[in-house]
Amino acid sequence: MLDLSPRPGDLEPIETASRDEIASVQLERLKWSLAHAYNNSPFYRKSFDDAGVHPEDLRQLSDLAKFPFTVKSDLRENYPFGMFSVPKEKLARVHASSGTTGRPTVVGYTRKDIDTWASVVARSIRASGGRAGDMVHVAYGYGLFTGGLGAHYGAEALGCTVVPVSGGMTERQVTLMQDFRPDIIMVTPSYMLSILDEFRHAGIDPRESSMKVGIFGAEPWTNAMRKEIEDAFDMHAVDIYGLSEVMGPGVANECVETKDGLHIWEDHFYPEVIDPETGQVLPDGEKGELVFTSLTKEAFPIIRYRTRDLTRLLPGTARSMRRMEKVTGRSDDMMIVRGVNVFPTQIEEQVLKCSGLSPHYRIELVRDGRMDTMIVFCEALPDSAGAEAREQSARELGHHVKSVIGISVKVRVLDPGAMERSVGKAKRVDDKRLTG
Repeated sequence: MLDLSPRPGDLEPIETASRDEIASVQLERLKWSLAHAYNNSPFYRKSFDDAGVHPEDLRQLSDLAKFPFTVKSDLRENYPFGMFSVPKEKLARVHASSGTTGRPTVVGYTRKDIDTWASVVARSIRASGGRAGDMVHVAYGYGLFTGGLGAHYGAEALGCTVVPVSGGMTERQVTLMQDFRPDIIMVTPSYMLSILDEFRHAGIDPRESSMKVGIFGAEPWTNAMRKEIEDAFDMHAVDIYGLSEVMGPGVANECVETKDGLHIWEDHFYPEVIDPETGQVLPDGEKGELVFTSLTKEAFPIIRYRTRDLTRLLPGTARSMRRMEKVTGRSDDMMIVRGVNVFPTQIEEQVLKCSGLSPHYRIELVRDGRMDTMIVFCEALPDSAGAEAREQSARELGHHVKSVIGISVKVRVLDPGAMERSVGKAKRVDDKRLTG
């Protein structure tokens, strides 16, 4: 693989600033962000008042722990624009989640926010080894999902040439890669494996492809998958992290020269790690739930947002800013399958639509070969226990999940009474992807 380490002058001064300098920038911006949220968002004014805190109570960074958390349900309850801190006419763009669990979560951006977002994605691409003049093949989905447009604007801000392919039509994607000869691909890691399969199906040696860097995010992936992609394509595979509530892709990124965790762009996003049970802030190095506060967002400031992602904060290496370890799981029951957020209750709703199935079910997540696969185990009702009836129920459930949630699943319909009954809280999900 090519040596893509940065050259002198490649980095912004803040990327190599001292910790004291970074902390000074954070404190100044955090004071602004708290005041901006309090003064312009009725939600945050009430939230702070109810907690008995005021923006002026923040005198040092550790004082942030006095302020209340923001959680996803707050966004849903304030749908669509109740969390915003600018009037609608100041918005340059709105993104939203799929809303498959009810009301979608809506986020907005001013023109300055779009520029900030583009700049942190540009920084992420450069940290991955990209440079101005590179061609970037963007295979993240476009639309209300933040992945495609976030990658697109960031690549353009760095001075790259963008190929806005979006997802799907894998055969065509490979044809374009062969014809256009891109330097970088931005895509989910699981879809990159589908692209790899298509290279091989077409009889094309992936190691002869033009791509030198793959920037992968939107779902958990392992170092074993990194090795497979790197070996197959003779390319660097790096991790990008983000979520729409905080900004979108580009909140943190691995540096290609170390690949030892994701450096958080701490001049725009202030990280904390908390005990998910008590909410207490944990010291760096201890594993817990990741919490983010935006430092520069205008339209949609987010204060102490509980991401539910489990990780730990580590000292900087290739950059001065702290790293977050690869996300190893979540503190809630949300699953991420091929970039799609899925809750067990969504599966339950589809099971209950099937007249031949009992309400008892269990979800198993596995890496089938190299792809994330969801297997739904459920049981037939006594009057629908025949082989033909069970096959029909399996097809019906698979169709419902695909059409409503948007993912393909395998369904195993067991005999009546075969599903284990729980005592107390049911364990609905068995995630074997990172351990199996």
